[in-house]
Amino acid sequence: MENPFSFFVGIDWATENHQVCVVDRDGKTIAERQVAHSGTGLQQFLTWLQQIPVPAERVAVAIEMPAGAIIETLVEHNYRAFSLNPKQLDRFRDRHTVAGAKDDSRDAFVLADSLRTDQPCFHPVYLDDPEIIRVRTLSRFEDSLVQDWSRLTSQLREQIHRYFPQLLQFSPAADEAWIWDVLEAAPLPVLASQLKPQQVQKILSHRRIRRLSAEEVLQQLRTPPLPVAPGTAEAASEACLLLIVRLRLLMQQKKEVERRIQEQLTRFCADEERMEHRDVQLILSIPGIGRVITATMLAEASQPLAQRDYHALRAYCGAAPVTHQSGKRKRQVIMRYSCNQRLRNAFYHWARISVQQDSRSRAHYHRLRSQGHSHGRALRSVLDRLLAMLISILRHQTEFDPALRKSIPVAI
Repeated sequence: MENPFSFFVGIDWATENHQVCVVDRDGKTIAERQVAHSGTGLQQFLTWLQQIPVPAERVAVAIEMPAGAIIETLVEHNYRAFSLNPKQLDRFRDRHTVAGAKDDSRDAFVLADSLRTDQPCFHPVYLDDPEIIRVRTLSRFEDSLVQDWSRLTSQLREQIHRYFPQLLQFSPAADEAWIWDVLEAAPLPVLASQLKPQQVQKILSHRRIRRLSAEEVLQQLRTPPLPVAPGTAEAASEACLLLIVRLRLLMQQKKEVERRIQEQLTRFCADEERMEHRDVQLILSIPGIGRVITATMLAEASQPLAQRDYHALRAYCGAAPVTHQSGKRKRQVIMRYSCNQRLRNAFYHWARISVQQDSRSRAHYHRLRSQGHSHGRALRSVLDRLLAMLISILRHQTEFDPALRKSIPVAI
């Protein structure tokens, strides 16, 4: 089949300046230049690229990253863009130098020449729906907030454990807001012993804590404090109060991000005219999938979902195994480690919840466990079946129905 492209552009991207190389069908370099990462620089780059004497549709662009200002600008102007994994670029580079030499201009040439000779190894880049981009940004920001939350609560727990461990009897992780209220009311053990039952009961009522009474809380707080060096309690309590301020802000941001993601998913479900929006309603109909997993799926695998690509989806999330076999070496099938970790984590929880709620998934899981497979291996097998079901639901545009699970064929 004749290659539809006449020229191939390789871009070695960087923070300030991108190195660009253009080659023709014969692999001959016809132009090189640096492009500044700015609005003016990208506009000048487009003007320069338009001097190539063929339509934009016949110019293919190769770059390591699948998104970014430069690649999005090119796609918007009808240039065909392709992305490549950095590890693959490293292998392609060995074609041109066995000494391991590396520089920006050589990498730009390797990208362009490899796209000319090995286009199937590259992934086409498509611009996502603006609302999908918003969900992706919010979902990743929520993940970042969760990591910050875990780090700060660990720091708070460490400080409380230094001088006021009896407070941790109520909340070992120190991640409950009512514990912070108590600590703000009485930052030192000597002050905690002076709290009145009415003060504690007010905190418990405000935070809707019913498992404990004010007397139980006070009894624990009035136990003898740890003997610490002078100034230790005061310093640790000051650190605790500063951490609590940050934790309260994080809590507000988490709730706000959760609300915005849920609103966007609801908006998707209400729009039945666009297929990519209709997909959200279908995904949410599957047991075990909620807001977090749906948002992560849209953020990290929007293209495989849109293309109904089962094989790409199982590779992205790590469900597809990797085979090692060479010469006399015994054939090994092992877990795939190179994948999207956010997608792997989200799908792991989907499979785990499905085992708890779905009888078929649970039976398959226990069958694999009885055969000696590990917990993770069994869950990945369960997930593999769930992904096939997901693709079938999207292709048939039918919401999940347990009665149809056996009758609908899974086209892969």
